[in-house]
Amino acid sequence: MPGKIFLSTAYLPPVEYFARIKDAGELLIESEENYHKQSYRNRCYIMTAGGISFLTVPVYLGSLHKTHIRDIRIDYSKRWQQVHSGALRTAYNSSPFFMFYSEVIEKIILKDHKFLLDLNMEILLEVLKILRFNVNPVYTAEFLPVNSTTGDYRYSIDPKKRSAYIQKEYPQVFNAIHGFVPGLSIIDLIFNMGPEAASYL
Repeated sequence: MPGKIFLSTAYLPPVEYFARIKDAGELLIESEENYHKQSYRNRCYIMTAGGISFLTVPVYLGSLHKTHIRDIRIDYSKRWQQVHSGALRTAYNSSPFFMFYSEVIEKIILKDHKFLLDLNMEILLEVLKILRFNVNPVYTAEFLPVNSTTGDYRYSIDPKKRSAYIQKEYPQVFNAIHGFVPGLSIIDLIFNMGPEAASYL
């Protein structure tokens, strides 16, 4: 029976993130935690000709105290939107389904969202639509201690932690150079596999 799962907010989240969502009955996105640096909350990983590259959304942080994730604002003093858009085009322009999905993703990235949570939620909703997942994400109303409930993946899906998730291989743009590389953003799977993406989760 589909259950409830908890995930952190994430920018263009990794494939594993959506593998956890696939069979979920309820999806809760953590909005009450303190912000975590160098995590998927404002960072994603893509594959380029030169290897794995990460894209980071710059944010403002409180200097003297921890900041709630819901209060994290995006820093537009840096031209990150143009950098991300250009990086995605360079990396995936030759992928089979880039032209079908890139425009809607780029439009979301180029919008001036004030808060990181809003940017990530709009991306999440669009990807769920592309994957045809029938689940409606909602924000948490309170912070639950780590591992105090079943289906808690808020802190296990982390670029600094080794994942136990075994990813099914699929054709990637730079297979001939790097072989199959797991752990990339869901956008890598979508641009390469299109309507078949969900079957690889």
